[in-house]
Amino acid sequence: MTHAIRISCSRRNLKTVRDFVGGVLAAHHLSDILQNQIILAVDEIVANLIIHSNLEDESKNLDIRVAVDNNEFRFEAEDDGQSFSPSAYQDPDIAEHIRIGKKGGVGIALVNRIMDQVEFTTIDKRNFCRLRKRLA
Repeated sequence: MTHAIRISCSRRNLKTVRDFVGGVLAAHHLSDILQNQIILAVDEIVANLIIHSNLEDESKNLDIRVAVDNNEFRFEAEDDGQSFSPSAYQDPDIAEHIRIGKKGGVGIALVNRIMDQVEFTTIDKRNFCRLRKRLA
């Protein structure tokens, strides 16, 4: 079964998304660590889409779909903001971030470490971000 919500591109809606994903995952009796990791990864992606792709334009929406089937969590976000090019992305030097006390800039690296699959595609000016995580 797929669960879906639509939110406007406002940071205020990040809690709504965390609660939505947490509610879906709660029915599957995951460890607290795994559940929190998945929620963190989704939160990072949604925050990036709101802030960077859609420039916090509340007139724009994100369509979010979540499913858990066959011991796999699947997340998809769809929008029409600026697309993200994973080929242009370079993992940050996390040790350097810590050394200089830099905040931010490590979200995608974190998501890549938590999730089993991270995919960004654009089809006819619609952007899709898909995440997958095996649960067993």
